Amino acid sequence: MKVMLVDDSKTMRNIQKQVLAQLQITDIIEAVNGQDALSRVGAENPDLILLDWNMPNMDGLSFLKAFRQNDMSTPVIMVTTEAERRRVIEAIKAGVNNYVVKPFTPDELKTRIEETMNKAA
Repeated sequence: MKVMLVDDSKTMRNIQKQVLAQLQITDIIEAVNGQDALSRVGAENPDLILLDWNMPNMDGLSFLKAFRQNDMSTPVIMVTTEAERRRVIEAIKAGVNNYVVKPFTPDELKTRIEETMNKAA
């Protein structure tokens, strides 16, 4: 399985990589913002995208809306500090498959990834 991590924080991407390693997932592409991800997602063709909301140049919601115009099937999990109900609903309407609020535990992220991939299967 190939996973794209989209987060402007290198520390957060490293934490996510550690969780993915526990799930035996090592095929990982890193993008530093939505624009970077959008320019590479077609060529990389990931099986799952972990997406931050707040990033410079292009935020996660803008990426998601643009991505969903061409790809409705690749699962996307929003991993963000945005916990307000209206923000969660906004992300779901834009096509996010699951939602994890930072800070999260490794177990919480693992559970969300497993739930999302099982639903997509």
